[in-house]
Amino acid sequence: MVELTKVHGSMNQFFILDQTLLDTPLTDEELSALAQQMTNPTTGVLDGSDGILVVDHSEHDGVLAQMRVINADGSEASMCGNGLRTVARYLAQKHGETDFLVETMYADLRVRQQPDFAPGVPAFAVEISPVKFDRTDLPFENLGRDRIVDEWVPEIAPGLKFTTLAVPNPHLISFMDHETLHGDLLGEVGTWLNGDNPYFTDGVNVNFAEILGKNELFVRTFERGVGFTNACGTGMSATTLAFALSHPELADFNTPITVYNPGGMVKTILHHNNHQYWIELIGNAAVTHHFTVDEQLLHDANVTPDQIDVVATDEQAAYDQFVASLKQ
Repeated sequence: MVELTKVHGSMNQFFILDQTLLDTPLTDEELSALAQQMTNPTTGVLDGSDGILVVDHSEHDGVLAQMRVINADGSEASMCGNGLRTVARYLAQKHGETDFLVETMYADLRVRQQPDFAPGVPAFAVEISPVKFDRTDLPFENLGRDRIVDEWVPEIAPGLKFTTLAVPNPHLISFMDHETLHGDLLGEVGTWLNGDNPYFTDGVNVNFAEILGKNELFVRTFERGVGFTNACGTGMSATTLAFALSHPELADFNTPITVYNPGGMVKTILHHNNHQYWIELIGNAAVTHHFTVDEQLLHDANVTPDQIDVVATDEQAAYDQFVASLKQ
């Protein structure tokens, strides 16, 4: 039997699978099939999730472990900020460390334990980098330019300015009023640009944001490979950098920026060092369930509710209370 954990960062929900605990690690094909099966809200377990976070050994010097991100549709994401916080907590408890590096697809990223956001709401800070602006890093094409920073892009939507950047996940960002933010446009643009389209042929995470005040935002995200999510860590990080670049009078570097989302709230800190941008993402890392399952069922992508032994924690109640306090 193998223990898995259900977790969330800002209600961006995942299952953590530690491959180092298995007799035989899952192949990439098996991981893709398992993600599609287990995360399904109807046929999966524990009402599904947005993906699976795979923990494994790292061969990089000075790095505690590797994290891979398998989306609900079976594709692999290069990074996940909300997920990295939960993996950071898992590794901190497993190894007794509070400040260490985690290998991701494109970079070894620093993670650090932070003071709890509220009673029973553990928090971690994670590095979001590298940041790139060139169209080949997203990629996009047929838009008549090599980078887009606070520009009109009529091919995508009228009346809105957009910014594109990779962190390293690709993000498209726009700032707008409250009504547009909560209207149908995000779903329409997100669905189109993650399907057959001439501009973002590999898809893109689409972030719509409302400026609430100095160093304060609300962000909604349509996530590539997932769809609408309660929160997207790299999306909120990318959006705050776009905020500072397009509205420098309202967003500060080296100062916490508060970012609200449908799943709660995080804070980001923007940095520019040695001619490079990077972002610190600070938010909750909740553990809601532990469950055990026979390893063969993981290989078979056949994990069903009647085949797992589940133990729920009380952390969701603490998180709900924290979110309720934000609304007050």
